[in-house]
Amino acid sequence: MNEGDCHPQDGEEKEDGQAMRTSDEASLQMDEQDSFLPAIRCVPISALKYRTVLQALTMEDSELEPAGDSAEMLRAQEEWEAVEDIQPGAGGRESPHRPGKLISFSEALEHFQTADLSTCRKRIPPAAPRRGLSTFCSCLFGPPQLLDGLQEERDLILAIAQCSLDNEDPVHSRVLQTIYKKLTGSRFDCALYGAHWEELGFQGSNPGTDLRGAGFLALLHLLYLVMDSKTFLLAHEIFRLSQHHTQHFPFCVMSVNITRIVIQALREECLSKECNRQHTVIAVVNSLYAATFLRLAHVWRTERKTILDSSFVLKDLEVLAKKNPKQLLRSLEAYLSHGTNGPAPLGLSGAQSAPESPALAFTGICDLHPDTPERGPPV
Repeated sequence: MNEGDCHPQDGEEKEDGQAMRTSDEASLQMDEQDSFLPAIRCVPISALKYRTVLQALTMEDSELEPAGDSAEMLRAQEEWEAVEDIQPGAGGRESPHRPGKLISFSEALEHFQTADLSTCRKRIPPAAPRRGLSTFCSCLFGPPQLLDGLQEERDLILAIAQCSLDNEDPVHSRVLQTIYKKLTGSRFDCALYGAHWEELGFQGSNPGTDLRGAGFLALLHLLYLVMDSKTFLLAHEIFRLSQHHTQHFPFCVMSVNITRIVIQALREECLSKECNRQHTVIAVVNSLYAATFLRLAHVWRTERKTILDSSFVLKDLEVLAKKNPKQLLRSLEAYLSHGTNGPAPLGLSGAQSAPESPALAFTGICDLHPDTPERGPPV
């Protein structure tokens, strides 16, 4: 009796189990209009132990329509794959051409010598025509004209000054990266846009907006200053001077203004005599840029100038660069040839100035890098 009673109960349990499996499997059947995700949500966790359900979940050749958010997933995957081309920082992209490699001034100049600058040449402002008495006085007392063989070199410089910064150009990007690395000592590339450029003395996060009036020539001059072995220490001394707690000034913006002064001196033929003597224009322009920057740093330091005096200092520098560029070049030569232990500290370049107050003297402005030999006593 008891044994017979057990058999019907076992049969009922089997039927219940089969009915549950049938119900669970039926829950996975979907119409073509239904999405896959709602069908999965209605499957009980306990039903996952059945093989038919697992097959339905892992079936690759299912005729079901893809989930509605698959397009979103594809876009996310594309964005993730593009991450490897983006550098840390805002808007920066790593140059695909020899990333991380410094560029020399000669290599950057060669790029412009071989590039098509026809559009930039058209934007060169024409020289103001001289008429009447001004022409006669210019012939008698004015500067000599540039030699014919140097005209093309001068026009190249003026054309570069009309070129704007193009971050899509790998050479332009390398120039920026080299300036940043040489001034900061960093070994890594930085973003082409960001607040780190303000720390170097640009007005904003995009250096290209500060090149008005000097164009890419302003960046070439900075590159020359930091890459030339003779002016490298000068660049760092002026950069450290620009970060003084009371006499600070925007280093790169001031450099752009000095480049603008040199361009004006070149256009007004104030450098023709020296260019003819040296049979070169680029070297003279670079030297005058460095000499004018040296003069600014000397005046700024010894006369305790502040940012409020910047317009007056720049105006005096422009007058001096046009009237007597040879004096500036001699001061630079004296600075660079001071002794056998390297260039002279700022303030010892031969220019006359009032004695500096010991209480307001800079601390550490002439300190050398650890691997640089100690300078000799001032003479």
